[in-house]
Amino acid sequence: MAKPFIIGITGGSGSGKTSFIQQLRRGLPDEKVCLLSMDDYYVRREDQELDDRGIHNFDRPASIHRKHFVRDLKQLISGESVQRREYVFNNELAQARMLTFYPSPVIIVEGLFVFHYKELRKLLDLKIFLHAKDNLKVVRRIKRDRVERNYPLEDVLYRYEHHVLPAYEKYVHPHKERADIIVNNNTDFNMGLAVLRAFVEKKIH
Repeated sequence: MAKPFIIGITGGSGSGKTSFIQQLRRGLPDEKVCLLSMDDYYVRREDQELDDRGIHNFDRPASIHRKHFVRDLKQLISGESVQRREYVFNNELAQARMLTFYPSPVIIVEGLFVFHYKELRKLLDLKIFLHAKDNLKVVRRIKRDRVERNYPLEDVLYRYEHHVLPAYEKYVHPHKERADIIVNNNTDFNMGLAVLRAFVEKKIH
């Protein structure tokens, strides 16, 4: 098996990473494109650092099982499958599943710290950065966390101001210049999506 092509996708919370990747994968054969998301590698809630108000901070590089993520990516690159229990963001209404990831010609890795972790960054063949204005990101964050993760509005706003935005400014935005492609998602990401999809289709065929 030839070495898979590794695409790293990052951007601030609410920049549209999940929607972008979902549409990118739509219509592509599952066995040709594998997605490994940092969302499934969060450290347990009880082991997360507390801020000054006693609120768990999930927006730090240490909030992710970095070694596990890199280990599993290397395992996929070597042609081995990976199993990981889904992380449901402490949503009592959600049932966690056991996920299985299979090696494929194209592997997409996504998450806030994809470019920040040096050992992970070295494994990437193509780096994509999703950009959106801060006011748009916070609105999207509110919609997502209220609907998908069952978080109270006050909690969402507090975390965005005290955790999300500072983390973006410190750990995500500084790596924007490392990106090979910057996709502007203030209005939509259709053009960037079309370019990347054509590239991926060429890779898998």
